[in-house]
Amino acid sequence: MKFIVLLIIAYLLGSIPSGVWIGKLFFKKDIRLFGSGNTGTTNTFRVLGKKAGITVLLMDILKGTLATSLPLLFSLNVNPLVFGVAAVLGHTFPVFANFKGGKAVATSAGMILAYSPTFFVYSALIFIITLYITSMVSLTSMVSAVLITLSTIIIPFAIPQILPRFDWLLTLIAVALTIFIFVRHKDNIKRIKDGTESRVSFGLGAKNNK
Repeated sequence: MKFIVLLIIAYLLGSIPSGVWIGKLFFKKDIRLFGSGNTGTTNTFRVLGKKAGITVLLMDILKGTLATSLPLLFSLNVNPLVFGVAAVLGHTFPVFANFKGGKAVATSAGMILAYSPTFFVYSALIFIITLYITSMVSLTSMVSAVLITLSTIIIPFAIPQILPRFDWLLTLIAVALTIFIFVRHKDNIKRIKDGTESRVSFGLGAKNNK
């Protein structure tokens, strides 16, 4: 019973539509009606600006971290990644926003933060370096997902100080999330091919490469 209750709580935490609530509360805007129509961090930056974007980013990461920490907080002997996945599903299909949510990147990062802080730092560096090279959040998200998935297999054996042990569930979840991220970015992939995908400046403001 505790497992089921905490799983529901994890899903509800993930379901908090940070971008939608921040937009409506402080800007009187529904970000689903602007930009890409997505509720996540990138569209928040684009529509509401830097401060709102950073706030939503931190909130979305925190959702994943809190959800994944539930087994530790309530002394439940189960792999915490299970609850992280529930939060990711909540973020993607939020009950508080008609089941239309974001692309799960930030909440997935929060899950990794709770599971292994050192692997989170490693993954964040991959994301930052890739973003610097590509200047496209969408492409960075997809490339980083692939690299991080491969790292869940290689790093435990090559650099155990970053990720001490191989966890098949972590790799399985990483593979599933990578596929999911690619599916959710299908429109972005088309724009990348067309050369019209939005790029970001180092000031975190979005610009288009047309």
